[in-house]
Amino acid sequence: MTRASRSVASPASAAVASALLDWYARHARRLPWRNHPDPYAVWVSEIMLQQTRVETVIPYFERWMQRFPKVQDLATASSEDVLRAWEGLGYYRRALNLHRAARMLVEEHGGRLPTTAGELMSLPGIGRYTGAAIAALAFGQDEVALDGNLRRVLARWTDLTLDPRAPEAERKLLKAARSLMPKGRAAEFNQALMDLGASVCGPRAPACAVCPMASGCLAYRRGTQDQRPVRRERPRIPHRLVAAAVLRRHGRVLIGRRPEGKLLGGLWEFPGGKREARESLEDCLRRELKEELGIQVTVGERLGIFQHAYSHFRVTVHAFACTLRGGEPKALEHSQIRWVYPGRLTAYPMGKVDRLIARAIQRQAVAPLDEMAGKSARSRARPAAQGRGHRPRIARGRRRQA
Repeated sequence: MTRASRSVASPASAAVASALLDWYARHARRLPWRNHPDPYAVWVSEIMLQQTRVETVIPYFERWMQRFPKVQDLATASSEDVLRAWEGLGYYRRALNLHRAARMLVEEHGGRLPTTAGELMSLPGIGRYTGAAIAALAFGQDEVALDGNLRRVLARWTDLTLDPRAPEAERKLLKAARSLMPKGRAAEFNQALMDLGASVCGPRAPACAVCPMASGCLAYRRGTQDQRPVRRERPRIPHRLVAAAVLRRHGRVLIGRRPEGKLLGGLWEFPGGKREARESLEDCLRRELKEELGIQVTVGERLGIFQHAYSHFRVTVHAFACTLRGGEPKALEHSQIRWVYPGRLTAYPMGKVDRLIARAIQRQAVAPLDEMAGKSARSRARPAAQGRGHRPRIARGRRRQA
C-alpha cells in the first residue's frame, strides 16, 4: 500500500482540493522550470530555490540552463565554471553538490534522474523535501513537498498550535496534505499550495476572503489565522569582524581558493580572517597572513569596509592594502593561491564580500588610467587652443596695418 493511498479524501476535502486546483488553473505563476520536458530542469530549480526567493532564482536558472542545458554538460564542466555560474546565489555547497550528483548520474545512471523520492535522496544535496519535490513535480509521484509555503498554508488549515518545523507538527501537516491531495495530481497540488502561500496565504495578513480553501480552514473559522503558524523565537545572529589583505606585486594582487567542504568552499578570496578578542584589525591581519601564507606583511591604508549577512551570522570586513615584508606566500590553508591582474579578477568565482573588494580594486586600477587619459587629452588640446587664439589676433593686426 502506498503512502498516498493510506489517506482517503472525504467529500469535503475533495471539494476543497477541487477548488484549489481550479484556482491554480487561473492564477498559476509562470515560472521557467514549470512544465519543462527535462526533469533535470526541475532538479536544478529545486536546488536553487532552497532558502532563496523565486524572483532571485529566475535569472540564475535561465543563465544556468543556457550554460549547462543537459546533465551531461554539467557533469563535464569544471567546478570553477560551476561556481562562476552560481556566483551571487549564495549557499555555494548547493552548486558543488549539484555538480557531484551530475557526475554520479552520468557515470552510474546513464544521465537519468531516479524517479522516486527515496532513490533521489541518495544523490548529494537532495534531502527529504527536495526528493519529494522532484518526485512529485518531475515524475508525478504522489509525494508532498513540504516547503515553507505549504507549512504555512497547512498550519492555518489545521489551526496547528505547534511550531510547524517540529517533528510532531510535520507529521500532522503531511497527514493533512495527503488527505487533500487527489491521486495522480501531485505536481499540480503541490504547486497550487506553493502559489497560494506565495500570493494569498502569506506570512502577514492572509487574504482569507479570496482563498479557495477558506471554507475548510480551521484557523479562518476560529479567527486565529494571524497567529498561525506558531513562530519560534529566533536566536540572536552573531556578528564577526574580519580583516582582509590586498597584497600587491608587480601590478597583481594575491587571492586564494578556499578548500572544498568549508564555508564558501571552492571560491576565491582575499587572504585574512576573523579578529580575535582584544586584537586590533592590523594585528589580526598580520597573524592571519602568517598562518595562512607563511609571510610577514606591513599593513597599510584601509581600502574599504564591506558588510554582508549570511544565514547564521553577519560579517563586517575591513580590507587593507598590504606590503610583503618577509617570506614567499605558500598555500598553507588554501587549496591554491594565485597572483592575478585586477582586470582578470572577474574570471575567478568569489563570495559576495570578496567580489565587492575585487570591484573596488578594479575601480582603483581604472581611476589612474582615466586620469592619465584626461591629462593626455588636455595636453593635446592645449596647443590647438593656442593656435585658434593666435590666428584671430594676427588677422586683426593685419587689418590694422592695412
